[in-house]
Amino acid sequence: MKLFKNFISYYGPYKALFFADMFCALILSAIDLVFPLIVRYLLNDVYVLQDGNKIIKYVIYVGIALLIMYIVRYFCQYFITSWGHIMGAKMEANMRKDIFDNLQKQSFSYYDEASTGKLMSRIVTDLFDISELAHHGPEDVFISILKIVGSFVILAGINLKITFILLLFTLVMLYFSYFYNKKMRNVFVENKEKIAGVNAQIQDSLEGIRVVKSFANEEIENAKFTKGNNEYLKTKEDSYFIMGRFFSGNTFFQGLLYLSVILAGGIFISDGSLKVTDLVIYILYINTFLNPIDKLVNFTEQFQRGLSGFQRFVEVITTKPEITDREDAVELVNPKGEIAFNNVSFSYNNSSDILSNIDIKIQSGKNIALVGPSGGGKTTFSSLIPRFYEVNDGCITIDGIDIRDIKLKSLRKSIGIVQQDVYLFAGSIRENILYGRPGALENEIIDAAKKANIHEFIIGLKHGYGTYTGERGVKLSGGQKQRISIARVFLKNPSILILDEATSALDNENEQFIQKSLEELMKNRTTLVIAHRLSTIKNADEIVVLTDEGINQRGTHDELIEKDGVYSYLYNMQFK
Repeated sequence: MKLFKNFISYYGPYKALFFADMFCALILSAIDLVFPLIVRYLLNDVYVLQDGNKIIKYVIYVGIALLIMYIVRYFCQYFITSWGHIMGAKMEANMRKDIFDNLQKQSFSYYDEASTGKLMSRIVTDLFDISELAHHGPEDVFISILKIVGSFVILAGINLKITFILLLFTLVMLYFSYFYNKKMRNVFVENKEKIAGVNAQIQDSLEGIRVVKSFANEEIENAKFTKGNNEYLKTKEDSYFIMGRFFSGNTFFQGLLYLSVILAGGIFISDGSLKVTDLVIYILYINTFLNPIDKLVNFTEQFQRGLSGFQRFVEVITTKPEITDREDAVELVNPKGEIAFNNVSFSYNNSSDILSNIDIKIQSGKNIALVGPSGGGKTTFSSLIPRFYEVNDGCITIDGIDIRDIKLKSLRKSIGIVQQDVYLFAGSIRENILYGRPGALENEIIDAAKKANIHEFIIGLKHGYGTYTGERGVKLSGGQKQRISIARVFLKNPSILILDEATSALDNENEQFIQKSLEELMKNRTTLVIAHRLSTIKNADEIVVLTDEGINQRGTHDELIEKDGVYSYLYNMQFK
């Protein structure tokens, strides 16, 4: 019922459209039910008249009435087909917005576990099935019930005994449908899980196509795809076997129903309790009675697809984000950038601590370097400051305020991050720089590009700032992408700057060039630099050595070299 109420809630903004659609469905059903009655009237009351003029007169009246009815039916059918589908499409758009909004709220830990391909399957494939159900579901059920009940009442009026036989077969068909519906629901859920897996594998393979080709591992990717594709095919085969038994079983029962009506009708005609014309009308009404049953039978497949899709949709939108604003959260106004870790511990998914009892204070405007062996928690340390992950114990403060008491948007607007793995969106260079501060003026974009030493390169391109970067910036070199990402942070103008291995993937020439941009960017900001190339952090105000046991050493470059500890060892290893 909760699932049903959630589904119904999406009809809320379109009540008028929904009821108009149902009204048109009512008119449509009434016209279809009246037609056999008109035929019965012609057979029993008009065609038996001896006067030819009267027959023509009544036939003309009936013809005009039928013409009006079918004109009305045309407009009702048009409304149902067009505006009914539009209503479903609008509901689908609302659901897509809800699922996208909720995905945007999720923390990094959610995406550490989730597959992008599977999420895409829920947004695209599942929502299409839900949209079809949203439109056709109420309308098909409403029309079918009206026709079944209406024709049943009329059939009972023609001959109650045959109608009783009809009822018995209908009840058997309903039980048969209910039994196979349960089976179909389970197999359709499995279908969606398997196709989501296939989508995820395709996305993974295509995004890593350069790695695939560089290792000549196309056969491995084909094998992985074939495995997932065959598993999906197997669930499809299972679903079609069940559907085959379901539809053929219903067709068999319909055949038995016709057989029983013909046999019973013959018996009742022989004893004079049924007219031949009434049997003809009865058979006509059986068609009217069975057509909506057929529609309901066909609808069950759509219903199960839509329902299983909606279940998966609800799973996503009801997932609460781990990191949210507290009720009394405040804006971070003109931050100075003083950062303090107070007895902070953190682990991923309740595993052993990555950081344990970290106590450190970073003065405003200082340049602090984080170094240490891989796995020491350097990137995790920096990821906790913008609350990409939540600390397990202790607290982190900025200007003396617990970051959990600061509104997330305000906190993250105060922090700029330049990463080793630069992500550029598929769009123009201008759009990618503008991402740092949407709404910035053109001269501000150009100024940011100049500070990042990328302006001259951009204006040398055929389309300048309007140049398309390609997916993930594939049309640009590593150094060019890095400088665009630096321009993005210049435009953002944050108080706190995090440089996470910002130059480690570049060659020496590009590294030196970009280092100048970074030095300009670091001026008058609290800066946290994560670096493996220790030559780049010699001039840091303080170097903090992080190991899996916590903060191992602190001091300037010269001080740490003299202490002959972990830093000295790493430095000597690197330059030897």
